[in-house]
Amino acid sequence: MADIKALPFSFPLRRESVALIVIDMQRDFAEPGGFGESLGNDVSYVTAIVSDVKRLIEGFRAVGLPVIHTQECHRPDLSDLPPAKRNRGTPTLRIGDVGPMGRILISGEPGTAILPELAPIDGEIVIEKPGKGAFYATPLGETLKARGIEQLVFAGVTTEVCVQTTMREANDRGYECLLVEEATASYFPEFKQAALDMIRAQGGIVGWTAHLDDVLEAIDA
Repeated sequence: MADIKALPFSFPLRRESVALIVIDMQRDFAEPGGFGESLGNDVSYVTAIVSDVKRLIEGFRAVGLPVIHTQECHRPDLSDLPPAKRNRGTPTLRIGDVGPMGRILISGEPGTAILPELAPIDGEIVIEKPGKGAFYATPLGETLKARGIEQLVFAGVTTEVCVQTTMREANDRGYECLLVEEATASYFPEFKQAALDMIRAQGGIVGWTAHLDDVLEAIDA
């Protein structure tokens, strides 16, 4: 067992039972013309972390540790998309509408794809999720249990929504969770900071946070 320098205290890494989960690093959330930008967001906050997410993924791959990717998306017939989600607010494009990169957040569409720089390789698991959390209506829980995974290192977007939701779901299921600060982003920097503070408050009530270099050093030890 090796410790990762982290907050609120060191994370007790167990290499035999840890996996990296990369949340929703999709074209629709990161590229100009995608769904994220159509909601009025500055996608440069997401593109800014791509190189660090890539370093993290490559670090896990280099030492043979599992990498799991998630995509927020829905079935083409929208049968798993609640009206309350599709109709909320007044967006210029809604989930399921045709946008510059195909139908918004629909499985198999170009915009739903993971960014090419971060694309899964053969053997890596991809979880398609219809909600914010990666455990809801997905096989993630069974997948982790079958592989003996007990610790989860997180990266991806957005920090305060899909990442934090999945961390909270995992925490309730007994997983030890660590979020890599440089490898996560929000369209609102103040929301990212608030999420980091909430995750590690009260003795790590949701989990730990750590810096990328400290994580890479520990898994390579």
